[in-house]
Amino acid sequence: MKPLICDLPYPSVETLSKDVRSGQIISFAYATLRGELTATLQYTYHHFYMGQTDKDDAQTLMSIGIAEMKHIEILGEAMLKLGVSPKYMQCPNTQTYYNASTVSQAVTPAKMLMDDVQGEMNAIADYQKMLFILKNEQVEALIQRIILDEQLHLETLKNMLKKYS
Repeated sequence: MKPLICDLPYPSVETLSKDVRSGQIISFAYATLRGELTATLQYTYHHFYMGQTDKDDAQTLMSIGIAEMKHIEILGEAMLKLGVSPKYMQCPNTQTYYNASTVSQAVTPAKMLMDDVQGEMNAIADYQKMLFILKNEQVEALIQRIILDEQLHLETLKNMLKKYS
């Protein structure tokens, strides 16, 4: 199965150099309670339940989840290059490890999709906040590219939701 992503390349992380501040900024999107790990888990969970209603919609949710896993990979690699350890924490710079408490446990199609739409809107807003404070153009370009995927996910989910509303 292929990820649901825009047909544009991601900026390379290979040329990034140590920039702890930028690494800490993007760590909020990595594996925190509102980050890409939560999104991946949520889409996987919703995929299982959506499969009982509509196999094609279930596949779409899994394709979005795979895209979120791609974002985890890119962000983790970028964080390492920037000098920040990609740890699974509830919030960066804490000692509280990640938990799945914010993963939507909805099981009806409309509620799952509404939760997924909200998650994408939160992700876009969080990434846009990062752009306001980042000073590293290479990291900004990476975040801008990820936002394009999140916008694609949002539009896809909104179209799916129309079917269940």
